[in-house]
Amino acid sequence: MNVTLARLRHALLRLIVRPRLDLPLAAALLLLAGVGLLTLTSAADLDVRVIVAQATRFVLGALLLLAVSRVPPVRLRSLTPWLYAISTLLLLVVAVLGEGRGAHRWLNLGVLRFQPSELLKLTMPMMVAWYLAQRPLPPRWRDMAVVGLLIAVPAVLIAKQPDLGTALLVAAAGVFALFLSGLAWWRIGVLFGSLVLALPIAWHSRFIHQYQRDRVLTLLHPESDPLGTGWHIIQSEIAVGSGGWFGKGWHQGTQSRLEFLPEHTTDFIFAVFAEEFGLIGVILLVALYAFIIGRCLWIAVNARDTYSRLLGGALAMSFFVYVMVNGGMITGILPVVGVPLPLVSYGGTSAVSLLTGFGVLMSIHAHRKLVDSRV
Repeated sequence: MNVTLARLRHALLRLIVRPRLDLPLAAALLLLAGVGLLTLTSAADLDVRVIVAQATRFVLGALLLLAVSRVPPVRLRSLTPWLYAISTLLLLVVAVLGEGRGAHRWLNLGVLRFQPSELLKLTMPMMVAWYLAQRPLPPRWRDMAVVGLLIAVPAVLIAKQPDLGTALLVAAAGVFALFLSGLAWWRIGVLFGSLVLALPIAWHSRFIHQYQRDRVLTLLHPESDPLGTGWHIIQSEIAVGSGGWFGKGWHQGTQSRLEFLPEHTTDFIFAVFAEEFGLIGVILLVALYAFIIGRCLWIAVNARDTYSRLLGGALAMSFFVYVMVNGGMITGILPVVGVPLPLVSYGGTSAVSLLTGFGVLMSIHAHRKLVDSRV
């Protein structure tokens, strides 16, 4: 027992004393987490339990980031099929044993409760990058079909929970890896055209529930049901608009404190931030997100093997989509799909999985000079 504790202590000291981090990215993530805790403190009306819970998740995510950053991309690549298979298997377990409010999305293990679909946001681009890195690029139609199957299986399982928003994000993560593999523009056009043609079929399929159709229709005419389906968008737009240039001040927003704004600690926390810090605050926050995304893309570009480049680029673009979708949702540009604002919204599995993904990017950066002879 003493030997085990000594080894664990030694490993933790190595993570802290000799971390393999990209310092600009790490500093930006630390700043973003601080902004998230500050905003959440106000949105939760100074509820200490919420803040401690989120801070604990950040610490757990940071430890995983440090641990993953020390794993070489070659090792990550060898583990990828297993990680993908396990995370997909957990989706099947959720279908049988899952729980949640009106949906089966969570697994309760007693000591912790987590959402397995969040794992696919990381393992999906890993799997697509693993498959494509072993084949000639740009990929042929046959390889694209296999990638489509790898994406479709988990995405369908997540959509059936039902959680269409997460299913689309998981699918997008895989598609980004495919796109970055050098896919010809005419093939991208064919795929996009096929998707557009399939939309009417998908709209009437059983995978699209009525409440999801209502969200899309509400986006077009939120005033048609201001006290029902349009409530979220209308109150969010009021919060964003009332912030003005400089905002009302921290913990001075009325939409969240008076309970007009729903889900103000999770999906709509960006509206809370906009009301309290105004347009100037929003511009600074978006600039911080843009720096993180740009830095991740820089790491991906400077990676030395195909797997790392595809995975790093896909993770960066996925992070961009999370920010874009949440921002579009709270301003009434996109439907309400339940996508949290990265590292700002309250949520355990999301924060931990995101920070673990940044650990992968740190690993790619730290090992960028270690060229895999098999590539």
